[in-house]
Amino acid sequence: MLKLSLSLIYSFLLFWGYQFLQPPIAENSTKSIVAVDTLSNASAWPTQDIQVSNFASADLAPSPACIAVAATGEVFVGIDQIGSLGKTPGKGYILKLIDSNNDGRVDQQSKFAMVDNPRGIISLGDKLYVLHTVFSPETKKATGMDLVVFEDKNKDGVADGPSSPLIQHISSPKFLQSRGTDHATNGIRMGIDGWIYIAAGDFGFHNATDRSGKKITMLGGGIVRVRPDGTEMEVYTHGTRNIYDVAIDPYMNIFTRDNTNDGAGWNIRFSHHIQSGEYGYPLLFKHFTEEILPALVDVGGGSGTGSLFMDEPTWPAKYNQVPMMADWGNSILYIHRVTPDGASYTQKDETFIKLKQITDLDVDGSGRLYLAAWDGAGYSGNPNKGFVVRAVPKGWTYQAFPQVSQLSNDELAKLLQSNSAVARLNAQQELLTRDQKVTAAIAWKLAADKKAPLYARSAGIFTYAQVANEQGILQLVKLLADKDVKELAIRALADRKTKNKLVPIQPIILALQDASPRVRVSAAIALGRLGKQEAIPALLQVKVPNSFVAPPKDQEGPHATPNSAIIPAHVAVQALVKLNAVNACVKAISGPNSTIALWALRYMHQPTAVNGLIAAYKKSTNITFKKQLLANLARLYKKEADYEGEYWWSTKPNGHGPYYKTVDWESSPIIKDFILAEFQKANEADKAYFVDLNEKNQMEIAELGTTANNLAKDEPKVDLASIRNKKGQIGNASIEDIMLAMAQIKGNPATGRSLFTKQGCVVCHSLKSGETLKGPFMGQIGAIMSREQIAESILKPNASISQGFVTVLITTKDKKEHMGFVTAESPDRIVMRDITGQITSIRTADIRSRKEMETSMMPDGLTNELSYEEFASLITFLSEQKK
Repeated sequence: MLKLSLSLIYSFLLFWGYQFLQPPIAENSTKSIVAVDTLSNASAWPTQDIQVSNFASADLAPSPACIAVAATGEVFVGIDQIGSLGKTPGKGYILKLIDSNNDGRVDQQSKFAMVDNPRGIISLGDKLYVLHTVFSPETKKATGMDLVVFEDKNKDGVADGPSSPLIQHISSPKFLQSRGTDHATNGIRMGIDGWIYIAAGDFGFHNATDRSGKKITMLGGGIVRVRPDGTEMEVYTHGTRNIYDVAIDPYMNIFTRDNTNDGAGWNIRFSHHIQSGEYGYPLLFKHFTEEILPALVDVGGGSGTGSLFMDEPTWPAKYNQVPMMADWGNSILYIHRVTPDGASYTQKDETFIKLKQITDLDVDGSGRLYLAAWDGAGYSGNPNKGFVVRAVPKGWTYQAFPQVSQLSNDELAKLLQSNSAVARLNAQQELLTRDQKVTAAIAWKLAADKKAPLYARSAGIFTYAQVANEQGILQLVKLLADKDVKELAIRALADRKTKNKLVPIQPIILALQDASPRVRVSAAIALGRLGKQEAIPALLQVKVPNSFVAPPKDQEGPHATPNSAIIPAHVAVQALVKLNAVNACVKAISGPNSTIALWALRYMHQPTAVNGLIAAYKKSTNITFKKQLLANLARLYKKEADYEGEYWWSTKPNGHGPYYKTVDWESSPIIKDFILAEFQKANEADKAYFVDLNEKNQMEIAELGTTANNLAKDEPKVDLASIRNKKGQIGNASIEDIMLAMAQIKGNPATGRSLFTKQGCVVCHSLKSGETLKGPFMGQIGAIMSREQIAESILKPNASISQGFVTVLITTKDKKEHMGFVTAESPDRIVMRDITGQITSIRTADIRSRKEMETSMMPDGLTNELSYEEFASLITFLSEQKK
């Protein structure tokens, strides 16, 4: 969040609301002049290539948090009038919209199902998958978040009955209750491998339970996946902050746009997700950077939301086969152009479509892209804000996507090799409901066809892997001889732990030496998933690159710089940990594979590891090597406490690492005694190394002279007693924490009135209808906006600009510039009012250019110097203005 301190001449322009923020126009006003100057819903896009048009406004689709489009064009919008910080149930539902004559306008609408806080939707055939918050009917409090599936077999636009849960409790109820859904679990998308991928925020979860009864716990954020029947749930990647969605390409490359931690080092970042990868937030990315997979780029501030990998033949090449990533904070849909780099990518990002607080996007089988926008609906939703637009390429013509349930097997086979990702996925999912032998034959024929495009062969491979049984999947081994699909075949062979027990590991071990880094990475991941100890020696031979270097003391490592060289070793280490390769790693400590063995041992809290490290230390005379062994022991001294969902690290956690809430374990006393003994033996110069280890690893060994670790908190709380009157509190807090504090502090309206004058608000705003109008009229603000909305509009003035108060820059033919608000406009004249209240009338014939500014004239940060109590008083005073 930007913290600015600019002249009060522009202060407190609350550019929110509607035209009736102004007092009524006098009777003698010129009635032929009508105020029309406002930003369009989509304020900018490449007009030479793309057409954007309004599809649904706030009267139909208020507060749209997520969107999904059926292949045949039906639009499902997740309406969320609870928002990210609200806590009152009964305000959410799934809205179904249909454009039956394909003219870009809604013809039919229905409330498909009632759900609170919808955060992700997938539409496939008669099924609609939804991720949403669950509230107790008795207490009205959140009990968790569930992934569920609805059905509409009679196709009446309304779910046939209650949903069926696939995963339950996939977010912490404690923080849903105390804070809301702002760091909870979010979007969902299905890949061509048939898994549903889930973007989990850093609330994490405890004992999320799938339909089979399997339970998993995750401290922090990442990607989770599950089969469409609600089984085989597992963590895919870990160590992100607050991702909202995933974009998935035809080859199962997954991309996310993460959320900033408000200035504590983790900005918006675009990442390529490698299965089993650790991305480091918040405990490893600063001081243990060598251990993580870094992001592809740090793009500064913002708030990442919906994502889509566009792969549709109706779209122009320059906007196709690219990840499209929405950013709510910047109000922009970005394109990230990725270029292969080893097993990963480099990227270049560019602005594509500007849309006010864009939340999500999806595309149908005919190429219609739908985008949802929050449009200033606030942190608790708003029934009068939000919209959906449709974007199509210039010259696009509608071509109906077929009902796949009505197609023959041969027709589905053709659709499976389409150059449309939507077509391939829907054809695949329909084939999986047909005769298994027929589907397997169709899929295998395509998978083995060397003349078919790679995207089609990928669809064939993953379709075959889903339909084949444990014995049949072995057919994919044949494809390991085909270099074009070797990576995909390895992945498919190991993908399902319920099916991979018969997969031979020798061909995959050999793949660790492949010339392709993507194949090598796929092989290392597969060996970890296959769970066979015979793979350990080969994994220990994976080379660790020279970039595996810890950051210097008190410096952050390069956690948002591409480092494709680290990926093979990183995933090999993850595989060794999964295989519990502690004995082999201990044996390798003193050999040629020492580096990867020591790296893996950092995560193995077992007495065997500790004893092996100490024994190797006692045998060695190499000072550098002995320091590496001490570093491993220091890392193993503490371990992360078992997480039970009772704490969260807040929006700005201390990122020191390597653990958040530490506990001792059975070998802690042994490690402490050994390190202290060596410390006592060391000379004064060498003792500094022990002190550094103590501090870096938060060991809390008092004899080494460092302070205790107080990172873990039971719950993030606003300590109102101590900080409510602290000057500058607004400037030092995240907007979410400010909003939560304002809900608890009433403030004094008399103090607020004084601040309204003292802070200079009166320079730009009037409270009485007889006063000269300058900026938006404040005399009725309390009747139009809630106290929360007033607060947000001050803190984020660009979030939504009031109609009639868009800043316009007009340049006349005599090269004079006029900046202000258009108060009235006719075919031959424009009337403007500038920030001082000065009225200017300009003939349209004299206008050389006219530009609508995309930002409010009120800068961010003008209340940074206020305390919580003062800010609460100001917004309370304004909320009482209801004349």
